[in-house]
Amino acid sequence: MGFREVFGTLPEASAQAPGRVNLLGEHTDYQEGYVLPTPLPYFTQVEAAKAEGRVEAYSEELKELRARPLESPPQGDFLDYLLGVVWALREVGYRVHGARFYVRSRIPMGAGLSSSAALEVAALKALRTLYRLPLSDKEIAVLGQRAEVGYVGVRCGIMDQMAASLGEVGKALFLDTRTLEHESLPLPPGARVVVLDLGLGRRLAEAGYNQRRGEAEEAARRLGVRSLRDLGDLCLVESLPSPLDKRARHIVGENLRVLRGVEALRRGDAKAFGELMVQSHRSLSQDYEVSLPELDALVEEALRAGAYGAKLTGAGFGGAVVALVPEGLREEFQKALLARFPQLRLL
Repeated sequence: MGFREVFGTLPEASAQAPGRVNLLGEHTDYQEGYVLPTPLPYFTQVEAAKAEGRVEAYSEELKELRARPLESPPQGDFLDYLLGVVWALREVGYRVHGARFYVRSRIPMGAGLSSSAALEVAALKALRTLYRLPLSDKEIAVLGQRAEVGYVGVRCGIMDQMAASLGEVGKALFLDTRTLEHESLPLPPGARVVVLDLGLGRRLAEAGYNQRRGEAEEAARRLGVRSLRDLGDLCLVESLPSPLDKRARHIVGENLRVLRGVEALRRGDAKAFGELMVQSHRSLSQDYEVSLPELDALVEEALRAGAYGAKLTGAGFGGAVVALVPEGLREEFQKALLARFPQLRLL
């Protein structure tokens, strides 16, 4: 199957965007904090053509063709993300009358690798070409987030869309989510990023993400700051009732870990960076409470198998683990983990 077989015409534009893992900076982006994702060499590709008054899309992976008028509400399927980006463009004044999309994705869904942001960014870049829209890559990312928050209904931060739109495979993207200033940094020499996927699916909108975000906002309100990004003294966190104290402690500590991680990357210090990843995971598990026993066990096994560091990646409540592994140890590392977790997929 291809675009022509599905829609009876040729595509007029195409674009792609990568998935990502987050090395450090989990649940900090919606509190205007720092993040450090790295794009993966797995892409979502979108081909597009104009349509009138509706959005139609075929997913090669799902083998589904769906179509709805532009004014339709979200219905909980993959078409929501495509209707969402068209909605976002129209909300800011661009005359986008509709589109047909053919979607191919090599990003594992439900693993916390941001397949949704990759789809949004790829679709927006295709629409930019299709309708000749004067949009920068940074504006593409902002519109992708607007689509997911305002239309799909997931109150995500900006990190995933920025990584998909601006990130470089093989480098970490240091991003200040308040100012959107960013810098690409090389990963430590002799180290490799490995994604460990147990196939634990998750649904962000239904799995507690919005609840955690609300708790972080309430913690910032009680502490009298615009966001937890502005909190430099961890002692102030202890004045909050539970669980707000734990949520704030994670976010404040995670921002500090990102800044220390950037210093470690600049030194090329894989060991120091890996230690920060482990601290991040333990905070996500104990203070933010978004891990699962299976993810905790996988992190510990990765460390025993020789990883510099490992942590869950993405919002949690399922998803995958990211590990930083010595380049020469990859084969032994893989064998050790598969012996314990036969169903594991390494990316």
